Amino acid sequence: MIEGVIVRSLAKHSDSRGWLSEFFRADELDASLMPVMSYMSMTKPGVARGPHEHIHQTDLFCFVGPSTFKIYLWDNRKGSKTHGEKMTLTAGEGEPKAVIVPPGVVHAYKNVGTMDGLAFNGPNKLYKGPGKTEDVDEIRHEDIKDSPYLLD
Repeated sequence: MIEGVIVRSLAKHSDSRGWLSEFFRADELDASLMPVMSYMSMTKPGVARGPHEHIHQTDLFCFVGPSTFKIYLWDNRKGSKTHGEKMTLTAGEGEPKAVIVPPGVVHAYKNVGTMDGLAFNGPNKLYKGPGKTEDVDEIRHEDIKDSPYLLD
């Protein structure tokens, strides 16, 4: 495990209509991690998003399916007890999970399944700040030649 990364299993409550899964609750999440916006993305099979990291933002990803994702995490925080460590996990249809990624942890995910996959994110900072007037809080490692953050 990487210090500060939180991984928790998500329950899917199914009935004749389909299923429901709680992604986060205010009574279970530290106030500093509480999402201020949310979005859903669809990733095609074999496609990755990242690796990148944030300076200030914490991401709260939820993977519940369809499809399966491999999540990659690298601790790039100089003062962390787990600096330099790499962590991978699988989440999605068969293993629904929430993954909280603190600032300075490089992260990526890849759809390793056979169908389009959905990912939810509830970051604790607004994209481009209030009114979208600030720089994006992101260091994109996928654009860096010889990046040490490689996906397999």
